[in-house]
Amino acid sequence: MKQAAFEEQWAPRWQAFAAWLDRRALARPAPRASRSAEAAVFPDEEFPRRYREICAHLALAQDRQYASELIERLNGLALRGHHVLYGAEPGQWRAVLDFVAYGFPRLVRQEWRATLAAAALFFLPLLAITALVAARPEAAYYLVDPQGLARYQEMYSDTAQALGRRGAEGDIAMFAFYIAHNTSIGFQTFAGGILGGLGTIFFLLFNGIDIGAVGGYLTNVGLGHNFWSFVAGHSGPELLAIGISGAAGFRLAQALLAPGAHTRKQALAIAGPLAVRLMLGAAGMFVLAAFIEGFWSPHRWFPNGVKYAAGGSLWLLLIAYFLFAGRRSDKGRGA
Repeated sequence: MKQAAFEEQWAPRWQAFAAWLDRRALARPAPRASRSAEAAVFPDEEFPRRYREICAHLALAQDRQYASELIERLNGLALRGHHVLYGAEPGQWRAVLDFVAYGFPRLVRQEWRATLAAAALFFLPLLAITALVAARPEAAYYLVDPQGLARYQEMYSDTAQALGRRGAEGDIAMFAFYIAHNTSIGFQTFAGGILGGLGTIFFLLFNGIDIGAVGGYLTNVGLGHNFWSFVAGHSGPELLAIGISGAAGFRLAQALLAPGAHTRKQALAIAGPLAVRLMLGAAGMFVLAAFIEGFWSPHRWFPNGVKYAAGGSLWLLLIAYFLFAGRRSDKGRGA
């Protein structure tokens, strides 16, 4: 679709969205019924759907490389809408639920190329190094220091009271630790995009190699049943979140390296909100992984088969979520 036709079709909706934001800034209640099918200010309860529509139009305009003035206009509306949606408002939780149920999986599918590239840079080294070190354990000493390997061997030994624990820490303390640890990995991977994507690539490769080296080494020394049963439960949300963090970093890198018709500053201003929304979703997945890692994964109360089944089921649920969630196109939810 040409830009002129795109603007003609949707401009009344953008005007209505801007008018709603202006009314809200002046603390005026929105009317319950529209005076006009498009241009009138819409009811308050329709705002989340209209906001998602604006974000979809912004993504289309960016993808089709429309004029920078149009993209900046839509970006401005999206930013203003974002401040309303994630402000301290009574409807905040509805907006969060809408993002989880619809916006986040759609955004990951929209950025599938960056997500696939990040996943390949993370999972392929992880699998390759796991296989290499499992066959040749001496290779682990080139990738992880001997003291670190000895510590991991102690953490996942058959005599460990709770797997993966670095001492006598309780579940709550480890939950807090894993939140900080997991989110720091995600943030480093995301922020590395500012270095033209080199930082993102480094952290994806480094973490994939590190996890693979530890997993392969413990498998070779006969502790794989403890390590992999520990990892199984939380691996889905944690590892997928690392890949999504990489996609967010690549989005920033693209704005810097291939800004198109925009200046790099403009391109970053356009890509920034999208990348931040990816990271918000990834952060939620890191918290979920930390909860499982702190309260489920370490304990020997459940047989390994139960842990593997639970972890595999969560992987399938997450894959189905990203493939299918938010696809329905009913008018009540919008694009």
